[in-house]
Amino acid sequence: MNIGKKSVPFKADRDIPPLDGKVILVTGGNIGLGKQCVLEYAKHNPAKIYLAARTPSKAQAALDEIQKALPRPANIVLLDLDLASLDSVKKAASTVLAESERLDILMLNAGIMAAPPSLTKDGYELQFGTNYLGHALLAKLLTPLLEKTALLALPDSEDVRIITLSSHGHMYAPKPDGIRYETLRTPADSLGAYGRYGQSKLAAILWARHAATLYPQFTIAAIHPELAANKVVVPVEQGVRNQLWASVAKEGVTSGGYYEPVGIGGTATELGKDEKLAQRLWEWTEEELKGYTL
Repeated sequence: MNIGKKSVPFKADRDIPPLDGKVILVTGGNIGLGKQCVLEYAKHNPAKIYLAARTPSKAQAALDEIQKALPRPANIVLLDLDLASLDSVKKAASTVLAESERLDILMLNAGIMAAPPSLTKDGYELQFGTNYLGHALLAKLLTPLLEKTALLALPDSEDVRIITLSSHGHMYAPKPDGIRYETLRTPADSLGAYGRYGQSKLAAILWARHAATLYPQFTIAAIHPELAANKVVVPVEQGVRNQLWASVAKEGVTSGGYYEPVGIGGTATELGKDEKLAQRLWEWTEEELKGYTL
């Protein structure tokens, strides 16, 4: 990981700039890091935050808690989103496009870890489908809105961001391939829980790397959240710092990069830096998602 490298100082209350007029979408916004993201953004007066979650009752409970923690009510809108269903992803994207004239920050936060072998509603390996493919479709469908926002934001179009949560655990992706395409429409029992997880998180890094070459007008980055330090689980307020930093920092965020807490780049594995692998994954993804257009 980032042993011996100095973390960038970041405190959400101090370092998140005013967000007046901005629209933000956070997946997995009902719990953990996602919920904390929504809370921290809401303190800085954005025009709207979409709290995207799979279970409406849990999303409403999270929203109620967040509003109680704020000094004044924020415009937080619940968005039904099940990343394990591409139809659900398409419906959620359609809702955002119909309601919003802009999208400044797309925080691809939701994810599952070390799940038992299973498939998504569309027949993809569950961790890959949830952590990677559902998010890839959401970003694909919302890219025109992000591009529109980047034009509105000129000369600061780099402030328009897509941040995707990867993990240092991408090191567990299967060797030497990184992505074993023949497993992606199977439960992938042979990879083991962490092999499946690592494959999905490597995919997030590769996606950000290649997407940055296609959309230079805004900033795209992958991050590892700080979930534990010295084998001790850290508070969510600390764990969320890296993704918040990546989503708002004026300096230090290079599009296409992967960052460990907080703001430390250059820590991806060799597979995570493989341009050819990123290109192949992008082409595979485009082929899989070609039927999902708006």
